[in-house]
Amino acid sequence: MLLLSATDLCKTHGLKIIFDHISLHIDSGDKIGLLGVNGTGKSTLLRILSGLAQADEGEIQTSNQLVLEYLPQHPDFDEDATVLQQIFRGESPFMKVLRNYEQTLDALERYPGDQQLTQQLLDLSAQMDAQNAWQLESEAKAILNKLGIHDVSAKVQTLSGGQRKRIALAGALIRPCNLLILDEPTNHLDHEAIEFLEQHLKNKNCALLMVTHDRYFLDRVTNRILELSNGKLYAYEGNYETFLELKTQREEEQQRIQEKAQALYKQELAWMRKGVEARRTKQKARIERFYQLEDSLTVQQEDKLEISLQHSRLGKKIIELDHLHKTFGDKVCIDDLTYTVVRDDRIGIIGNNGLGKSTLLNIIGKQLPYDSGSVILGDTVRIGYYTQDNNDLPLDMRVIDYVREKGEYIHSSDGSLISAARMLERFLFSGAQQHAFIHQLSGGEKRRLYLLGVLMDDVNVLLLDEPTNDLDIQTLQILEDFIDHFNGPVLAVSHDRYFLDRIARRIFAFEGNGVVDIYTGNYSDYAEKKQQAEPTEAAPAPKEKKGDTRQRTQKIKFTYQEAKEYDTIENDIAALETQIQQCDLDMAANSTDFAKLNELNQQKERLEQQLSEKMERWEYLMNKAEQIAQQK
Repeated sequence: MLLLSATDLCKTHGLKIIFDHISLHIDSGDKIGLLGVNGTGKSTLLRILSGLAQADEGEIQTSNQLVLEYLPQHPDFDEDATVLQQIFRGESPFMKVLRNYEQTLDALERYPGDQQLTQQLLDLSAQMDAQNAWQLESEAKAILNKLGIHDVSAKVQTLSGGQRKRIALAGALIRPCNLLILDEPTNHLDHEAIEFLEQHLKNKNCALLMVTHDRYFLDRVTNRILELSNGKLYAYEGNYETFLELKTQREEEQQRIQEKAQALYKQELAWMRKGVEARRTKQKARIERFYQLEDSLTVQQEDKLEISLQHSRLGKKIIELDHLHKTFGDKVCIDDLTYTVVRDDRIGIIGNNGLGKSTLLNIIGKQLPYDSGSVILGDTVRIGYYTQDNNDLPLDMRVIDYVREKGEYIHSSDGSLISAARMLERFLFSGAQQHAFIHQLSGGEKRRLYLLGVLMDDVNVLLLDEPTNDLDIQTLQILEDFIDHFNGPVLAVSHDRYFLDRIARRIFAFEGNGVVDIYTGNYSDYAEKKQQAEPTEAAPAPKEKKGDTRQRTQKIKFTYQEAKEYDTIENDIAALETQIQQCDLDMAANSTDFAKLNELNQQKERLEQQLSEKMERWEYLMNKAEQIAQQK
């Protein structure tokens, strides 16, 4: 079923074009990942599709059956509400009865024996029965528990920013909907919570549109990718891995078209320079085509972010941790950690939230004292520390001035000088953005600028605390490449499994109670070793019953109906695939007719269901045919 269709959406911010006549549709079975460099308008598009912002031009049509739930990057909270009251926000009758029940239950705990509250609770319990709401309440508590929120009666005002984000996520997951829109849902989640969310969204019976930069998450959850680039929207069928292949093909095709256009432009430019009279109709048309071609060649190409900087020399002694111990009150964060950091170390620091990962970086970065042991830094060590927030950014300063404070010119790795303006261009800040105030940047653009500031400080040791939060995939890929060539150690706290697999050669796993286990390898190596170390119960071998020999030696053969089906099933599959292809062509031809699109989409869903059943049947018949052949 077609839930939402957007046609020719346009949006500008000042002189900047956010998107230019883009169109998209969302079907009931879609699990869509929306990608793009920070600042391209991903969050803006989500808000427009959710009805919380308006496009400058274009039209959005929705099914009358659409029930939409939207989780923004920065949700609003009722400071005086409890955790359960917060997630049961909403005006549907279903959510109202849940919210009223929880509020009454809370009031009755404070005023036990109150007859009016007792009767109100009985009435609400009957309504809960009528609406089958008990299951949803139980599911809400289970989801909160999986996300690390165990006290459902706690006030929102007492919770950390990360805990609040997880409460908002839980609310979005449990509120009934058939289209769920999520903006950066994996931020502030630890590995266990991310894996839970991954499975939950894969199995959730609703359409999904989300912005996330977690590449494993995208690969395992999505079946479509939308890419927002330079004001245009590109659609790809498949998950993240398929998107990478199809995007490469698209860029190669665009390159070929560009090369042909350049050749034609040179030919037409030579004709124009001859000064041919432009009074005849044919000549006027040719001149108009020349200018159209010239305009098309000035279209902005996709930006490429580059990092290539020179760093100061690093001596033999870098960082030595000796019997390091740190507590906060009764809570032990680090207990007897000893390790010597060497030049080529790439250390991934993992563990559930609140166990002390950032504490370790703060101690190494001399931002936090330790209780006992020692932390010795070499004389040549210059630390660059990328923290979880960018509070150090001077919001009232212009972008170009912030970079110039680091140096008017920066030495690249090949010894050449790069101006501050050119460095900003490499980090995808256009000329107009360079002269904007920092407070005018998007959240992701601020993070990218902050990263540039850290890397420009002539550092030779990198501490990265959750670098994957709010950075787009393109920036992460270049950061990963930068780390590959960085001539010094890198210690990174991250919950991004892809990032850890890409950069880590050693894992510090915070297990709780101050225990830090050290593993050689990346995150996948760590996960495999952990799985092997867990005790598993061997399943008992099935006992063979006496008198079974006749059954085991009985020959396998097709039934009459199976034999007929085996002869025709491949033709049936081919016919269904042809019908589905025709549906796609018809949908493209009727992209502006919402009623017709809905009808075609339902027809396509039926055909795809039939094809899925036929494929399963074909696999069964082929396996049986192989078994029959082996008997001969």
